Amino acid sequence: MTGPGTPPMPRTAIVTGGASGIGLAVAERLAEDGHGMAVFDANGEAATAAAEKIAASGARAMGLRADVTDRQAIATALEAVHRGLGPVTVLVNSAGVDGFDPFLKIDPESWDRILSVNLTGTFNMCQLVLPDMVEAGWGRIVNISSSSTHGGQPFMAHYVSAKSGVNGLTKSLALEFGPKGITVNAVPPGFIDTPMLRAAEERGLLGGTVGEHAARTPVRRAGRPADIAAACAFLVRDEAGYLTGQIIGVNGGRNT
Repeated sequence: MTGPGTPPMPRTAIVTGGASGIGLAVAERLAEDGHGMAVFDANGEAATAAAEKIAASGARAMGLRADVTDRQAIATALEAVHRGLGPVTVLVNSAGVDGFDPFLKIDPESWDRILSVNLTGTFNMCQLVLPDMVEAGWGRIVNISSSSTHGGQPFMAHYVSAKSGVNGLTKSLALEFGPKGITVNAVPPGFIDTPMLRAAEERGLLGGTVGEHAARTPVRRAGRPADIAAACAFLVRDEAGYLTGQIIGVNGGRNT
């Protein structure tokens, strides 16, 4: 067992929702940085394809179907990771679903699903992976939340509530597991050009086009998944060991 603060080598990372958008960008970046990469996604075929793409560059990678709301599925996938890549010391929770509904029309089923994926899914992953990190005496967790938690968002009460819970969970875990050499931080992305954002644009849910919003962003562009991946890459490094329990916005200045 290594001492707290001493990173085990080689390192293995899991990225949930890793088959597309922000999750895929994070998985690719961490693999470039030398991590063994396990891509978890509810779409097993997409997870496999993403892992094959990553492995083609020479990285160690595997793709696994894992619905973050299903603890048994997570446990099964984690067993495969242990066999193929070893204990997990880096976890990025990127799996998520959005929702756009007037508050008075949010039905209990929609509320439960949004919280189940975004918040309970993060809880499930952290609880099942943390024992590896505790055993190693070193670990890094990055939870992808949302810039909507800064000031709320109309028609997204379920989503904002879930992602706000992710921020709270992040702070609590940071305090509890810091003494064990494990850091836990959250990155709330702001206006990132992903398939999810484009789908919302097509449905007329953004209050304007992506281009119009980008023109009002202080840095005058929409974010890219690579911007979030860069933040995650820093947070899982050795040098970031004194940074924990923080909510680090990556939003081009839209929220300060």
